[in-house]
Amino acid sequence: MNPNRPWAAVSSSPTFMRRMNGWLTIFWIVMIPISLVTGWIASVTYVAVLSLWALVSGHWAAWQAARVEVHQDEDANVQEVLDELHDLVTELRGHEPMARGEHRTPEAGRQLPLG
Repeated sequence: MNPNRPWAAVSSSPTFMRRMNGWLTIFWIVMIPISLVTGWIASVTYVAVLSLWALVSGHWAAWQAARVEVHQDEDANVQEVLDELHDLVTELRGHEPMARGEHRTPEAGRQLPLG
């Protein structure tokens, strides 16, 4: 962990982020009845701070989701997967490999099995 950027190292840890978000969720669930009992819910300042927290946490969640999606896009090359799947199917069927993009159609009059 880089001592100059401790938050960057911690926030990139999925385990830490899951635990932190879990505890924050529990905290805010506990705060609902406390807010009602103490009358904080009538405070404009409290509602403003709560709204700001909702805004920040919502955008933070969307940012984290976008980061995950970017990593998935970098990791997955669809064409490589399709090529590997094509080779596997060809090997399992025992046919000679078809050219990429070529599709076999059943011969005219031949019935395909239904089950």
